[in-house]
Amino acid sequence: MTTQVQALYDFTGEPGTTEMSITSGEILTLLNTDIGEGWWEGRNAKGQTGLFPAAYVRKLTPEELAPTKMAPPAPRYDQAADDWSDQQYNAGDNNYHKTASHEDGWDDDWDDDTYSEIGPGVPQHKPPMSQQEPLTPLPGMPIGDYGHHMDDTSSNFSSTVGTVRKNKFAPSSKVSGESYLLATLNVEVPDSDKVYIVQEGDSYIWAPITQPYHVTVASPKKESKFKGIKSFIAYQLTPSFNNIQVSRRYKHFDWLHERLHEKFTLIPIPPLPDKQISGRYDEQLIERRRVQLQEFVDWMCKHPVLSKCEVWQHFLTCTDEKRWKAGKRQAEKDNLLGLNYCISLVVPEKALLQSQVDHITDQCHTFLNSMDTAVKSVTNMCLAQTKRFQGPYKSDSQKIGEAIYSLGNALSLDEGTIISTSKLTSAIKLTGGAYIEIGRMYEEQPKHDWEPLGDKFHLYKGIVGSFPNNLANHKGAVQKKRECERLTAENKMEVAQLNEVLRRTDVISYAILAEINHFKAERTEDLKATMQNFLRQQITFYKKIVDKLETTLQQYDE
Repeated sequence: MTTQVQALYDFTGEPGTTEMSITSGEILTLLNTDIGEGWWEGRNAKGQTGLFPAAYVRKLTPEELAPTKMAPPAPRYDQAADDWSDQQYNAGDNNYHKTASHEDGWDDDWDDDTYSEIGPGVPQHKPPMSQQEPLTPLPGMPIGDYGHHMDDTSSNFSSTVGTVRKNKFAPSSKVSGESYLLATLNVEVPDSDKVYIVQEGDSYIWAPITQPYHVTVASPKKESKFKGIKSFIAYQLTPSFNNIQVSRRYKHFDWLHERLHEKFTLIPIPPLPDKQISGRYDEQLIERRRVQLQEFVDWMCKHPVLSKCEVWQHFLTCTDEKRWKAGKRQAEKDNLLGLNYCISLVVPEKALLQSQVDHITDQCHTFLNSMDTAVKSVTNMCLAQTKRFQGPYKSDSQKIGEAIYSLGNALSLDEGTIISTSKLTSAIKLTGGAYIEIGRMYEEQPKHDWEPLGDKFHLYKGIVGSFPNNLANHKGAVQKKRECERLTAENKMEVAQLNEVLRRTDVISYAILAEINHFKAERTEDLKATMQNFLRQQITFYKKIVDKLETTLQQYDE
């Protein structure tokens, strides 16, 4: 007899993975409980199969499976009413299911389990490709050449024949790029909101940040409401440009992350900390999340586009309930989502040679595939080393110390006294104590080297994992352009319309090239500083061990 389970909580599966989203109250057929690491496999009423957290469901008894009238499922989190006590900022929900009457609501039941969800960000699987090659400078061509067919024979992204209406953008894109390419959306963008792409040497970059700033994530603390029934962790964020502290919960970060993903489909968004089901308020776990949130915030602050976008500034600065709600509604009703955001871009007037653009994006895709494998390997290595330092390395060192210390105790018994008067016996006991202390040092060391290294590569794992979707959106625009060229050749589209499509495709290409160059520059500087800090901490650690052993060695000479 098949086993059925009922979902206790909402769970949102990661796009592009084997995870399956489930709804509180939903009945699922259990297929496999041997997945491991707290995951089960099941099938929903629609016939969809996937993985979900075992702790998020309960098995139904035969009595419950009897054909009786089922109670309605528990309300989803998007149906909750607004609650602003304890600085509840009403910042939306992770899945963004809006309704006319409840679009402003936080669901406190969902928020209760914000830190309990299982679902680490797993990048989409990508086919293996060759190693990275250096980026090639882009030659320009006169603006008058927009109407001419460009040579695409060197591109590996072959054109797919179809109608203009066929969607060719990344599956994760909630807003089609066609409305931008075909100029069906007319929105006036104020000069203050325009984003510039400039030429630097032979490449193109986002206009540099003119007023850099940083934001500190500090003082995570457990807070509660409803007389302690509901609890959560609040983080204090302080921007350097105003030094005004704001309190944000994880669900606020979640809401922000969803808005950024919807708006910027040509820019990879840095990941949030992984959600886990155990150790919810463990101090070390909370501190690790704070560090990973700091990594997210640091990347946002250093990005020329993300650092000044309206929803991010609203998130950093708003302390008033009414203004927060108004800003939240404005962000959720933003017209400039996806490729429509390119309306805000001001780019050089030179037309780009498509074959050269394709060459660069192909190289980037190849590099990302290799980088994805390497980043996962380093991340797993950091986790393994942390476990070894705090487990076997600590244990082995302390066992050595205990064995040597027991030798000292045995020697002291021969002297007829517990307190040894022999210098040799004392030196041996000190040696045992030194190894026991070295064991404690191993236990504490990962927070200085392996954990910071792992946190940095957690950031890159998320960015590298989402970048292929950004490239896919660019590729979709290029394929639309080629279809328009075909339609023009068949006299089914006017030349003036084609020229506008070509111009807008180039704007998208400028944006993806600027983002590729930004990522390249950031990773060079970032990884250099990260590896330098890691090695310094390793050197300091092993020097401490050497110093302790040398001090112990001197005891035998005295």
